[in-house]
Amino acid sequence: MEKRDKALVVFSGGQDSTTCLFWALKRFKEVAVVTFDYGQRHALEIDCATKIADEQQVKQYILNMDLLNQLAPNALTRDDIDVQAGENGGLPNTFVPGRNLVFFSFAGILARQIEAQHIITGVSEADFSGYPDCRDNFMKSLNVTINLAMDEQLLLHTPLMWRNKAEVWALADELGVLDYIRQNTLTCYNGIIADGCGECPSCLLRKHGLELYLEKKVKA
Repeated sequence: MEKRDKALVVFSGGQDSTTCLFWALKRFKEVAVVTFDYGQRHALEIDCATKIADEQQVKQYILNMDLLNQLAPNALTRDDIDVQAGENGGLPNTFVPGRNLVFFSFAGILARQIEAQHIITGVSEADFSGYPDCRDNFMKSLNVTINLAMDEQLLLHTPLMWRNKAEVWALADELGVLDYIRQNTLTCYNGIIADGCGECPSCLLRKHGLELYLEKKVKA
């Protein structure tokens, strides 16, 4: 595929957004990343994202989103709240209401400023923990809204939308970065890089997906 245009990756330094970064580097002539500092549970997340951006030699923008922390106190924005999975079909207490609405709106403004037509994000409806702002219909609706708001033709890409975690690992392997992503990304709610604590919901999802993918790879 011929590389063209400029892309902005919404980037946290986690498994999904890092996979999206390498996906974008394969497709676009120029890539930058935007990382949001919203007082998240672990400042290490930003350090991790910065380290990866530096290693891959891409421009990183860090935007201060402290207001989101004030509006939505929960397990992702408060280190004194224990992470809990949702019960009886309810949302887990890591859900930050409106986070993606805010993030992608600001990403759109930044993309316009730096003349990047493409915005890439790692949201997924296959493994989304019930988060309503990770659904395909939300992303498509938001893409229309952003363009109407700024009279632009920005394109929101969601390469992981229909991939479960095993399929995300498969994509990383296809891109030649499975080991890099496994060793350098931060997905753990307890702030442990690489394979993480192995106990929080995010680590369990990541580990299960990796095991499924490696098992399938061995059998292939």
